[in-house]
Amino acid sequence: MKNTTHKSVLKKLRSQAGFSLLEILIALSLMAVALGFVGSKLFQQFQSGKVDAAGIQMKTIQSVLKDYRRDCNRYPTTEQGLDALLDKPTVGRECKRYRPDGYLEAEEVPMDPWDSEYVYESDGKTITMYSFGPDQEEGTEDDIHLNKKKK
Repeated sequence: MKNTTHKSVLKKLRSQAGFSLLEILIALSLMAVALGFVGSKLFQQFQSGKVDAAGIQMKTIQSVLKDYRRDCNRYPTTEQGLDALLDKPTVGRECKRYRPDGYLEAEEVPMDPWDSEYVYESDGKTITMYSFGPDQEEGTEDDIHLNKKKK
């Protein structure tokens, strides 16, 4: 009797081993929906991080531009550009107290998080700086301007 019970239990277990194809497809579908939701949230966070990074970079550059202005009594002009922070400008008014090593430790002006140059405009008295943002198109709502608050 003991042997018969043992065989029937084994037979029952073997018949219930594994999942049906329908159960597997349902589980995979649920996992795909969950991953799609999580993936889109991660992408949004990644894009938001890039926007924040652009703002931080522009504020850092603005701080360096203020150092330049303290030494030279004006900001670099649009014509001189941000490259004036690396090398003494050869065009426009001369800066007699230009630092021998320049104003940036880097070998080039940082690019925005989308690998484009920041737009820099100055008459020597005021500065305007911005990035075209993720779409890289001027004048769209995702442009990132220095010192402007997000809506």
